[in-house]
Amino acid sequence: MAELTILVAARDEADRIADIIATLRGDFPSAEMMVVDGDSHDHTAQIAEEAGARVIRLGRKGKGEALSAGERAAPPGPLLLCDADLRGSLAPLTDDDADLVIAAFSRRSGGGFGIAKRIAGKLIAVRTGVAPREPLSGQRRLSERARAASFPLAPGFGCEARMTIDVLLAGLSVREVDVDLEHRATGRDVSGFLHRGRQLLDVVLATGPLAVNHRGLRIPIVGWLIGVRRNAAITAVAALGLVDDLRSGEERGLRAHLRAGRTTGMLKLLGIPLVGLVATRSLSGGILVAGSANFMNQLDTRPGRAIKAFLVASLVLRGSAAGGSTKIAVLLAPYDLRERVMLGDAGSNALGALLGLKSVDRLHGWGRWAAALAVAGLNVVGERRSLGEIIERTPVLRELDAWGRP
Repeated sequence: MAELTILVAARDEADRIADIIATLRGDFPSAEMMVVDGDSHDHTAQIAEEAGARVIRLGRKGKGEALSAGERAAPPGPLLLCDADLRGSLAPLTDDDADLVIAAFSRRSGGGFGIAKRIAGKLIAVRTGVAPREPLSGQRRLSERARAASFPLAPGFGCEARMTIDVLLAGLSVREVDVDLEHRATGRDVSGFLHRGRQLLDVVLATGPLAVNHRGLRIPIVGWLIGVRRNAAITAVAALGLVDDLRSGEERGLRAHLRAGRTTGMLKLLGIPLVGLVATRSLSGGILVAGSANFMNQLDTRPGRAIKAFLVASLVLRGSAAGGSTKIAVLLAPYDLRERVMLGDAGSNALGALLGLKSVDRLHGWGRWAAALAVAGLNVVGERRSLGEIIERTPVLRELDAWGRP
């Protein structure tokens, strides 16, 4: 049987990290101890190493990101997750044979009004039909099956809620165990309420659609928000993209989808041109809308790239693409660049289709056909060569592409 690995996500916990490592060592002497330091400003990592833990320096914030980085570096086998500010023994979690065992605190101290906790529980219940008592508890023991079902985790403080959803939807067992623990609770002050506000936002995003990006991070897909508007065509394109986000396979590119046959990519290949034809009532318009949607989707392989292209194209169109979608794109840009959210196919296809529709409004006759053929040509280039590779090899484009990322 594989040995247990303990993962501790820590940030600025220099005053407590040695104590929690010593406690865990006493309870689980044969387990591998790993601490993921999430961009601490103190000596957390150094103290953890001196206490005998294997330390991973992440260099960025985010609890879910930290635990996912630790899991990638951990050997096969069950995991025990633990917060760095904990006091008490987690030994009872290993006495239960459920796939996911969650520690329920038997003592309470401090904290807010329980709003984030109640909403997290209700969201889990909506997705799974199960309402846990401790949806946000970070003390958890996962079997190998639960580990495979839930990692990589959702980012930030939404990781525990999404973990419970993933394990339950995989048909695995979940149990909550009362444990005599205490941790440093946030108070009812400005910083405490700000912390719980971030936690609530992370939970809401984590329980929605997620996708794994180019770096293996599992990120909330929020691009479908662009389709929440009065324009039925954009809403339809965003819906088709969201289906692909949620149900797509490993196929990438037009040729791969054509070879595979019935895929969600094929649904987009047929559906988006049809939406364009209906919306513009012209063949050139349908080609322009579909080509723009697909081209923007091809660009969306790095954080912020599709949004930047959309905003530049909006300026070229002299603001004719301005409106609700542009405002949403501007609001999402900093979060997309920092890899906190992603557009997904829903967002990139919708932004591209919007540009196509606005181009149809401005262009007529041979001018529209020329634009449609130009966009079709760009799509062909993107099928034959990586657009990202072209951008990386072009100095000006490379600098613009990297601007705004951490």
